[in-house]
Amino acid sequence: MSSRPDLKVDDEIGFIKFFRNLPAKDGDTIRIFDRGDYYTAHGDDATFIARTMYKTTSVLRQLGREPGLASVTLSVTVFRNLLREALFRQGKRVEIWESSGRMNWKATKQASPGNLQDIEEELGGQLDAAPIILAVKVSAKASEARNVGVCFADASVRELGVSEFLDNDIYSNFESMLIQLGVKECLLTSDGQKKDVELGKLRTIADNCGCAVSERPVGDFGTRDIEQDLTRLLRDERSAATLPQTDLKLAMGSAASLIKYLGVMSDPANFGQYQLYQHDLSQYMKLDSSALKALNLMPGPRDGSKTMSLYGLLNHCKTPVGSRLLAQWLKQPLMGVDEIERRQQLVEAFVTDTELRQTMQEEHLRSIPDLYRLAKKFQRKAANLEDVVRAYQVAIRIPGFIGTFEGVMDEQYKDPLDVEYTVKLREYSDALARLQEMVETTVDLDALDNHEFIIKPEFDDGLRILRKKLDKLKYNMEVEHKRVAKDLNQDTEKKLFLENHRVHGWCLRLTRNEAGCIRNKREYQECSTQKNGVFFTTSTLQSLRREFDQLSENYNRTQSGLVNEVVGVAGSYCPVFEKLAGVLAHLDVIVAFAHASIHAPTSYVRPKMHPRGTGNTILKEARHPCMEMQDEIQFITNDVSLCRETSEFLIITGPNMGGKSTYIRQIGVIALMAQIGCFVPCSEAELCLFDCILARVGASDSQLKGVSTFMAEMLETANILKTATKESLIIIDELGRGTSTYDGFGLAWAISEHIVKEIGAFAMFATHFHELTALHETYPQVQNLHVVAHIGDSSDGEDGRRREVTLLYKVEPGVCDQSFGIHVAELVRFPQKVVNMAKRKADELEDFSGKHEEATVQASKEDVEEGSAMLKEMLVKWKQETEGKGMSKQEQRDKMKDLIKGNEKLLQNPFFQSVKVL
Repeated sequence: MSSRPDLKVDDEIGFIKFFRNLPAKDGDTIRIFDRGDYYTAHGDDATFIARTMYKTTSVLRQLGREPGLASVTLSVTVFRNLLREALFRQGKRVEIWESSGRMNWKATKQASPGNLQDIEEELGGQLDAAPIILAVKVSAKASEARNVGVCFADASVRELGVSEFLDNDIYSNFESMLIQLGVKECLLTSDGQKKDVELGKLRTIADNCGCAVSERPVGDFGTRDIEQDLTRLLRDERSAATLPQTDLKLAMGSAASLIKYLGVMSDPANFGQYQLYQHDLSQYMKLDSSALKALNLMPGPRDGSKTMSLYGLLNHCKTPVGSRLLAQWLKQPLMGVDEIERRQQLVEAFVTDTELRQTMQEEHLRSIPDLYRLAKKFQRKAANLEDVVRAYQVAIRIPGFIGTFEGVMDEQYKDPLDVEYTVKLREYSDALARLQEMVETTVDLDALDNHEFIIKPEFDDGLRILRKKLDKLKYNMEVEHKRVAKDLNQDTEKKLFLENHRVHGWCLRLTRNEAGCIRNKREYQECSTQKNGVFFTTSTLQSLRREFDQLSENYNRTQSGLVNEVVGVAGSYCPVFEKLAGVLAHLDVIVAFAHASIHAPTSYVRPKMHPRGTGNTILKEARHPCMEMQDEIQFITNDVSLCRETSEFLIITGPNMGGKSTYIRQIGVIALMAQIGCFVPCSEAELCLFDCILARVGASDSQLKGVSTFMAEMLETANILKTATKESLIIIDELGRGTSTYDGFGLAWAISEHIVKEIGAFAMFATHFHELTALHETYPQVQNLHVVAHIGDSSDGEDGRRREVTLLYKVEPGVCDQSFGIHVAELVRFPQKVVNMAKRKADELEDFSGKHEEATVQASKEDVEEGSAMLKEMLVKWKQETEGKGMSKQEQRDKMKDLIKGNEKLLQNPFFQSVKVL
């Protein structure tokens, strides 16, 4: 951070006064002041930036006299990094203030996690996913079923989505909606001073899903003007009142709030440009935030390698639009077999035809820019001639895609590829032919080699004359370049260069090693020294440069009208570019799936999908796709069988670190991969469709939010029990560990029984409660599995023998009859005394509980009375035979044993059996 700019403020006192009189802002907003070539922040914002970006408060400077105003400066690079940190990781809002004269500051740009329109240039299009912003309104009635209405938008695309649905008291449908859409910011009604429980629940869900929350006044959600606003915004000529979506009153309230928040009505360029569509929650598989974490769908902050997440593993996309679509598909697994099989067929085409796949990736897709962002620049009237050229370069590449598809010979795949890609690309290529023609006629494409974007001189007489003069000046500069090279004895190809510098204009550059030759020579004036060399000029070159700059300015002024015309015409092709972006993104993701399927350690296979509500899930030699990619892992494959009536509920027992978690999670990952249309890591696979994947995995403590481990566990489980249907997939990895053993086991049993009896969903439960395996005796659809461990003995210094446990990571039918917690303690080198004491205590507890378990023989009242009488009779007899006979204690014991053995009736009595074992 050594290049941090110095703090220079012309009128310190005036600025401090202005700053302290600014209207109050909430704590989540950061104000940045643009000072031309650097930025500043002040007060609390300066402290936040110092701690977040510079990791020290020593960078703070005080403006004015004591106490002064804490201030910090940011270079352009640090400012851009701050935007990413504040908006994407911390969920903050940003205001950028610019000055148009003395103390005339205005907030010219505003951004929030869901609305990045104003600062897209500063972010440079580095977005993993489209920033979706969503407003939500809930019905006032507090009943078991609540109505929820939402409106959402990607602020960069002129579309509004609405949805209204019933939800339960923990809003599991709302949570699924946030995940399906990948929402970055959520607008809620402000609850003022009163703590509204329902709003609190919505806020918690938004937090769990990584959304920034913005509170808006209740009045913003009013529907009084919404029909009038929509009529002006929508492309549809009809009145908004005639649209079916306007009947969704809660969604319309949310739409009103969102339109106001985004300031859509204040820009007339938006009128007649928007589309309204209805989002159906049930068209995609539902995922909750726990499932998102359990299945490692998206990269986490601590992920070391790219392949730690499913997104990282599958993201072989070559275009930004493809990467964004992949992130969307992962959160929106399909529920229709036809659509899944259509995607699978396309993936298979690229898996089978290696040349087709490689040509698409390496030659065609790699050269496609971010078309949505490009179209946006035209829509926002921010495009220039360079953007027109980029659009042209895309247009001339489309025939290459078409030609490659036409070369596919296999009839089995030709039709699906034609329907999905070739026909559409041909249509868009024809539509863009006029744009291509216009650019070739008007733009000087030869000048692109010098990174110049200009109109062809032949296009206008004035331009032609200016161009001739510019070319003459350029020639004279070249002559001067050669003269200096000769004078300094430097090679013009390798050592001395003529360059157009961003600040100094046309000047000469020497490599740093050769720079000594101009020192102490008065005719050479140094401009600056940079990493790539020393820039200098001569008086001749300086006067040529001044003339060149003046003529260039005239040229630009003369051509600006023509440029505006060309940009305007190119902008009219935005709808074509948006549609083209959709087709190329789809192609990019499909090719990425094929690439991942082929390049896995063992190739993936195409799964057979059963129609909704039918079939079983049977996987042969299944693997965890992310786990098998990690270094030094030899992955052990396992079969999976989830069948109705025989193995709906799998209970998996076995040692710690034995692979239980991997086994149950890989089934969830494979199910999700199958429903997004990807091939799966198995040797054979057939799957039924799951309407949702619900997970309860690991101790996801939330102490910072005041939620204990056990409470978090119970909340997640409550969500499962209220959301799951017969068509769901439930993954539970440990349950009930956060409380006492008896309570924990009681809950685990009751929850399992409820899933088996009442819900009937396919479920997998990894547990250390071995007693849970007894469910199999009552319910035939419960199956017990265990991960195998080989136990051998090895010599141990202190107490003779020590168990050697080898984890085999193999899952087999049956119950694991012991736990291996102490073995893990040995592995991490616990002190031997502690290990020995643990073994002793465990044995004592096992003996104690074992006796009690056996003692649970049920005796009736009659058995107790009869048994008591026989026992009394036997004891009287024993007393008579031992009293006064001088017998030792051992002899007395033996006598009692003989009397018991000789009394068959007493031995058979249930009451006596329970007394005997005690």
